[in-house]
Amino acid sequence: MKAIEYLVKEHDQITKFLDRLEEECLSILKDKTIDEEFFRASISFIREFADGIHHKKEEDILFKYMLEELGVLGEKVIKNGMLVEHQLARSYVFKLENSLNSYKRTKDDRDILQIIANSMAYVNLLREHIDKENSTVYTFAEDRLKDDIKEKIEKESDNRLKEDELSYQRKEELLNIIFKNL
Repeated sequence: MKAIEYLVKEHDQITKFLDRLEEECLSILKDKTIDEEFFRASISFIREFADGIHHKKEEDILFKYMLEELGVLGEKVIKNGMLVEHQLARSYVFKLENSLNSYKRTKDDRDILQIIANSMAYVNLLREHIDKENSTVYTFAEDRLKDDIKEKIEKESDNRLKEDELSYQRKEELLNIIFKNL
């Protein structure tokens, strides 16, 4: 399915971002300096693209049909797995932002620790999450969904991709900030 191929390509982009976020955390350990611009751009990238575009495509299209069509097993995989992990990721980003805001006010080392902790919790969760989706969830959908449902997914995904094109410039702006020091 082309829709799933596109989701996998987005995973590749998100994985590169995760690697960069981890590098920034290692940099903080070395020099105890917080690059606020980097973290603000990272939070925006996560919210606008990794979550706002990528996860929304999964939730609104692929996962919706998997929940409707694949019964109890689909519900376990999606509702009790993937959607829970999406919410957990959002929680880490919320905590990261709060720690960044607190650090800006107080310059407290505890906030640095929380910036690293929540960034790395997000990185580790998303790496495992992406691996599960790429190796299991997407294959499960391709193998178990009926052809007419796959056609609906393709059509809805194509429409969503056209909408997503409007945000590519913003995504590139954020990635330029995130990868500026490399």
